[in-house]
Amino acid sequence: MKYNNKITSRLRKSILPITACFMALLVMESCSKDFLDVVPDNVATIDNAFKLKNEAEKYLFTCYSYLPKDGSVYHNIGFLAGDEIWIPYKTSITSDAFEIARGNQRISNPFVNVWDGNYTGGGPSDRYKIFIGIRHCNIFLENLKDLTKVPDITNAERQRWIGEVEFLKAYFHFYLLRMYGPIPLADKNIPIDAPEDEINVRRQPVDTCVKFIVDLLDTAVEKLPNDNEIIPTTEAGRITKTIALSVKAKVLLMAASPLFNGNSDFAGLVNKDGTKLFNPAYDANKWKLASDAALAAIESAEANAKKLYVFPQSPFVLTAGTMTQMSIRQAVCERWNSEIIWANPNSKTAELQQLCMAPLDVNHNHNDARKILSPPLKIAKMFYSKNGVPINEDKTLDFTDEKAMRTATNAERFNIKEGFQTARINFDREPRFYADLCFDGGVWYKYDSPSKTDDGTVWGLKGKFGDPAGATHSYHTNETGYFIKKLVDWNQVTYTTGGSSYKDYAWPEIRLAELYLMYAEALNEVNGPSAAVYMYLDRIRTRAGLAGVVQSWADYSTNPSKPSTQLGLRDIIHQERGIELAFEGQRFWDLRRWKKAAEDLNVPITGWNVKGVDALSYYQVRTVYQQTFVAPRDYFWPIPESAMIQNPNLVQNLGW
Repeated sequence: MKYNNKITSRLRKSILPITACFMALLVMESCSKDFLDVVPDNVATIDNAFKLKNEAEKYLFTCYSYLPKDGSVYHNIGFLAGDEIWIPYKTSITSDAFEIARGNQRISNPFVNVWDGNYTGGGPSDRYKIFIGIRHCNIFLENLKDLTKVPDITNAERQRWIGEVEFLKAYFHFYLLRMYGPIPLADKNIPIDAPEDEINVRRQPVDTCVKFIVDLLDTAVEKLPNDNEIIPTTEAGRITKTIALSVKAKVLLMAASPLFNGNSDFAGLVNKDGTKLFNPAYDANKWKLASDAALAAIESAEANAKKLYVFPQSPFVLTAGTMTQMSIRQAVCERWNSEIIWANPNSKTAELQQLCMAPLDVNHNHNDARKILSPPLKIAKMFYSKNGVPINEDKTLDFTDEKAMRTATNAERFNIKEGFQTARINFDREPRFYADLCFDGGVWYKYDSPSKTDDGTVWGLKGKFGDPAGATHSYHTNETGYFIKKLVDWNQVTYTTGGSSYKDYAWPEIRLAELYLMYAEALNEVNGPSAAVYMYLDRIRTRAGLAGVVQSWADYSTNPSKPSTQLGLRDIIHQERGIELAFEGQRFWDLRRWKKAAEDLNVPITGWNVKGVDALSYYQVRTVYQQTFVAPRDYFWPIPESAMIQNPNLVQNLGW
C-alpha cells in the first residue's frame, strides 16, 4: 500500500466526508444520548475540529466508528469465511467472506479486502477502511496531545480520550496483523511532501508489529478508566482498562501460537531489502508473556465484578437443565451482562437473529425467521456427550451410527420433543449442544408472554421438507439441518400476525469465559497440566453443567490419562474453546493461529438431506460442499494487486 497522503491533506484542508454513525445503539435501552454523532458538523477544517470539547468529542467517536461491525453476518469475517456456519450460495444473502470459505480468494480485488477498504461484505455499502481509521486516530492523537488545543477539556478527560484512541489504533493494527501477517506500521501520518521512499512504506517483521501493538496498549491502559467508572446509561461500550488488558492478552496469545511463533513455512517471506518478516525460531517465552497478560486481564475483570453469567431464577420457574441452557445462551445475548468484558454496539444483531431464527409454527413466516445460518454436521459432532467428553471417546455411549433413529422419552422432553423420532447423534449430548443448536425434533425455549414463565410448554422445531422450518423457501433455506439458537436472544423475538421483530444487543467481542480459556491455553503451554489450568477450565464447565476435566475423563473417556499430558490437555483446551465460543466468529481465527486450518478446512461440509420428507429420507448424510484450503498460502490474505503496483516496496504473501 502507498500511504495515501492526498487523503491526509484533504482531511486537513477540507470538510470531512464522514457520515458513519458508530454506536447508534449505545444503548442500553434507557440510554439517553447517542454515543456517536460523528465528526464535526459544519466544521470546515481539522483545526476547528479541535478548538472546542464538543467537536473534539465527535472526532473521538469518529475513531470509534471504524470498529468492524462484528455482530453483522456481512462484516464479521469469522462467521462465514471458515467452516463453522454454512449458507445457501448467493440466494438469501451474498457474502464476500463466504467466497473465501468456498476457496475463491483472489489476488485481484481480493474478497474481504480490508487493506485498502474495498470491501462491503457483500451486503451494506459501508466499507472497512482500517488504514483510514488509523489515520484518523493519528490526527486525533496529534491534536489532543497538543495542550493548546481543546482548552475547555479537563486534563482527566484529555488523558482518557487519548487512551481510548491509543487503544483503537492498536486494535486496528492487530486486526490487520491477524489477517495479513506482517504489515506496515502507521505510527504517525506521513507529510504530503515526504520523500517517496518514506511514502512507499514497507511491511514490518511480525515481532516488531506485536511489540508496537502491545506497547501502545500498555500506554493506553495507564490512561483508561476502570469499568466501575463508566456511566452505564451514556458510556457503555467505551474502552476501559480491562478491555485494553484483554486485547493485549489476545494479541500475545496469537503471537505465541504456531502460525506466528517459529513458523518456518514463512521463512522465505522477506522484504526487498532482505529483512525477514517471520522469525523461524520458536520462542517459549511468548507463551509466558501471553499467560501473564491473560491473568492480568482476569484479575482486572474480577476486581471490577465481572463473573460468568448465570440466568436469574426469579420470576422464572424452569428446570435445572433449562436454566443451564439459558445461562449459556444469554451469556452472549443478555445486554451488558456480568460476563461481558467488551461489547461492541457497532453491530447489527437484530439482522443476525433474523438470519438464525427458524419458523417454529406454520404461522411463522420464512422472511421473518430465515434460518439460513447452518452449522455443518462436523460442528454438531464437536460438542461433548452428556458426560463431558468427546463423543468418539465416551466409553459408555455409542455414537458410531450417527443417523440411527431413536424416539425421545418423557425424561428427554426439555431437549427433544417427547415422542419425536430423530437421529441418535442428537441424544445424550451436553447442555451447550442443546443451548447452541436446534434440529429436527429439538426444543427451542423462548419467551412468549408474561404468563408463561416456565418451560412446561416449549416450541419443537420440525425441519423436514414441508415442515415449518423445512427447506421449502426458494432462498431462505437451511443447508445442513442444524440451526443456531445461541445468537438469538430468548426474549427479544416477537411474533405477530404482521410478522416478527428483533432487538439489537451489543455484540460481545470478549467474554470472561474467553479470558479463562486464553489463560488455560497459555499456562498449559508454559508448564503443562496444573491445578490452575484445570480450575479455569472447570469454571466454564461448571456453568455448562459438566463435571471437571480430570473427573470427566477418568470416569467416561477411553483415554482417561489425556488431561495429564501437555499434548492431551492442549487438545482438550482447543475443543473446549471451540465449544464454548461456538458461532462467535472465533473458530476461523483459532484454526489459523493453531495451524490446523489445512487439516480442518480440507474436509467436506456435510449435513442431513434437507429435502427429505420423512425420517428415512431426511436422515441421510449429504455432502453440501467440498472445501479446499491451500497451505501455507491461505493462512493470510493476499495484498491487493493494485496496492502492489502502487507501492514497489511491498512484498506479496507467499503463494499469491
